[in-house]
This record gives sequence, C-alpha cells and structure tokens, in this order.
Amino acid sequence: MELKIYGDPVLRKRCDKVNKIDEKLRATAEEMFKLMKEKSGIGLAAPQVGITKRFLAVDYTDKDSGKRDKLFLINPVIVDREGTEEAEEGCLSLPGFYEKVQRSAKISVRYLDLDGKSLTLTTDSFLAVILQHEIDHLDGILFIDRLSRLKRELFKKKWQKSIRVADKQ
Repeated sequence: MELKIYGDPVLRKRCDKVNKIDEKLRATAEEMFKLMKEKSGIGLAAPQVGITKRFLAVDYTDKDSGKRDKLFLINPVIVDREGTEEAEEGCLSLPGFYEKVQRSAKISVRYLDLDGKSLTLTTDSFLAVILQHEIDHLDGILFIDRLSRLKRELFKKKWQKSIRVADKQ
C-alpha cells in the first residue's frame, strides 16, 4: 500500500459507494491503519492509497479523556452540522504543510462499520475536524481547497519550492 501525494490525480476523484463488505475490505482496513501509524497520521481516506471507494480510517485518542477511537467508516455521510470553529490541519498527502481551516464545530456522521452495521456518530471534539477532512477526500477535496485564494497560492509556491529542493538532493 502506497501513500498518494499532492499532484496525484486520484486525490481529486469523487469516490464510488462501497457495495460489498468482505474480507478484502477488512484486510485493506488493517493495511490502512498500519500505514497511517507508520506515517504518524490520525486519518486516512481510501483515495490517499489509490482506491476510489467511499471509506476511511481514523485512529484518534481524545486528549482530555484519553479514550482511543479506532474507526473504519464505510460510505460516511454527514447528516447534521452545528456551529463553526477553526483548527490547524495537516495531511499525509501534503507532507509538511499545515494551515488553519474553518469547519463545522459539531457533526453527526452516518456510516457502516466493517460488519455492515449502520451507525451514527455525533462529535464536537477534534474528531469532528478529522472526519470532515477525511470525508472531503472522498469527494476529491483537499483541505487547501478550503483556504482563501491567497493562502492557496502561497501553498502552491511553497509546494513547488519543496519539489525543486527535493529534486536537487
């Protein structure tokens, strides 16, 4: 399993619904969690590993309670949103770039788990930010798309510079 980096066209594709939950999907979930941990990430969407299906993995530990949520969401849909807040985001597919992004403060997400059970998760913690970020990936949206035009242009210049520096090494 290979992490796709900004510029790869798969990151801009809208993903198709998952129609079958089987052992192959469960194995993919485990591979995604492993890759996410190796890369020190907390969320990973299918297109980030080249799969254009609607599923994502989250490995999140709440800073206040210490509770760990290892989630695999299939066909997630945000069914309710409340308020707004700004939080710093990064992305495994845009390594080294971080910026504050405006998101809904509280969300409810309906999804299927790996057993095919329909669940709804309501959260107003940083998990809400993570889920919105990863669900955006399923629609071909990157967090830089949520920035002002000026900040997007600055990102593109920094990205091009980082590529030139990497090419010289």
